[in-house]
Amino acid sequence: MASIKAVNTKAEVARAQAALAVNICAARGLQDVLRTNLGPKGTMKMLVSGAGDIKLTKDGNVLLREMQIQHPTASLIAKVATAQDDITGDGTTSNVLIIGELLKQADLYISEGLHPRIIAEGFEAAKIKALEVLEKVKVGKEMKREILLDVAKTSLRTKVRADLADVLTKAVVDSVLAIRRPGYPIDLFMIEIMEMKHKSETDTKLIRGLVLDHGARHPDMKKRVEDAFILTCNVSLEYEKTEVNSGFFYKTAEEKEKLVKAERKFIEDRVQKIIDLKDKVCDKSSKGFVVINQKGIDPFSLDTLAKHGIVALRRAKRRNMERLSLACGGIAVNSLEDLSVDCLGHAGLVYEHTLGEEKFTFIEDCINPRSVTLLVKGPNKHTLTQTKDALRDGLRAIKNAIEDGCVVPGAGAVEVAIAEALIKYKRKIKGGARLGVQAFADALLIIPKVLAQNSGYDLQETLVKVQAEHVESKQLVGVDLNTGEPMVAEDARVWDNYCVKKQLLHSCTAIATNLLLVDEIMRAGMSSLKG
Repeated sequence: MASIKAVNTKAEVARAQAALAVNICAARGLQDVLRTNLGPKGTMKMLVSGAGDIKLTKDGNVLLREMQIQHPTASLIAKVATAQDDITGDGTTSNVLIIGELLKQADLYISEGLHPRIIAEGFEAAKIKALEVLEKVKVGKEMKREILLDVAKTSLRTKVRADLADVLTKAVVDSVLAIRRPGYPIDLFMIEIMEMKHKSETDTKLIRGLVLDHGARHPDMKKRVEDAFILTCNVSLEYEKTEVNSGFFYKTAEEKEKLVKAERKFIEDRVQKIIDLKDKVCDKSSKGFVVINQKGIDPFSLDTLAKHGIVALRRAKRRNMERLSLACGGIAVNSLEDLSVDCLGHAGLVYEHTLGEEKFTFIEDCINPRSVTLLVKGPNKHTLTQTKDALRDGLRAIKNAIEDGCVVPGAGAVEVAIAEALIKYKRKIKGGARLGVQAFADALLIIPKVLAQNSGYDLQETLVKVQAEHVESKQLVGVDLNTGEPMVAEDARVWDNYCVKKQLLHSCTAIATNLLLVDEIMRAGMSSLKG
């Protein structure tokens, strides 16, 4: 009897073989759920929430975050996989598959009496060797647009269908190249993802500027301005109550009128300063002038600005204010005292687009934007969500490639190469740990196997062909998912991120080792003892 039972009669315990069986069963269960999602030919999953919301996805990260997982071990694996996504932005499905397969392979040896600790040592040795092989096979490249397009396409095709992936690839690569500055880290927050329930998802495009989700608030203001100066400011152009709680006593009605006029004049002076600047820079030219204010603008001020041909937008969001000065140039001003031409940005085109009851203001054709917008279009909510998730992964893939300065061949080529190297390496290892290395090599082959299986080919036959081709050609050979034949991944321009593979090897080995070494599972927490 377990010793915990003596202390607590209501505790639930699974020991030794039973504990291992529970863990392996959970890992394989989760693996079976995500198995069919892997790769560009993977299938979709439909998630229905309690409220009836539908999500269509084959992104492992979205699935694991949205699914309700009750089993503690499965939940642990899901957390590791989603952490992989948080760190590198990809590799979630592969993570779950490899952990499940590592435990499955280990189970074959453990059931024959090998101790889990020896397998764990073999895993650790295999991981170190696998990382060495990964260092050798990585391809250092200058990250030009062509390479980044290939990296983005490889990532996006595993998330959405091929024709949409090709549209998103160009948008994603151009957006990262627009905000990239030599010597600075890439800040993906400078790429705003804006959604618009309109047309189809293949109309998603890159706007080299900004899209604001509101329009001008005056009917007489122009709906379209070309070659416009942009003034971004955080100044109140409306009558405000005093910050101090105060009251006024008037002797006569005239005095009250006087005070109201003084307050009005205070605001009018501010508006006049903007009008003076507009007259100065747009003198006798057809250039437009747009004011985007973070605070309010009252109807009187709007009226005055409209009469002078100025387009004014009020109550812009703070994050847009930061992006505006990066996209259009210029400085965001907090007071109108030191207003000058240097404060102004510039945009080639500013126009308002009305969609149903919603208004959008597009600020386009900025000369050298350091902040851009990806405008996601789609006919319904779940399509928009799916495209947005895919865009995030595509952006991270490009950022990783630029920061790594290298890529690794995809299509299962790296896994086949590492497995081949490990089988040669295991001969140098003495004792039972050799079996752990063998198990690790076999487990990695789950990736090319599942890629072939999801494309409708015989997984064993395809794997044997790929391995034979790899040995003969001494090149990195993956699976061609269109024909089921071996292909040289580099020639097919299928590239994966180096940091994703590296993180995969680290996290999968760590979690699989920990789960193997669990020999007792106790449910004896305070919550389970009530009643």
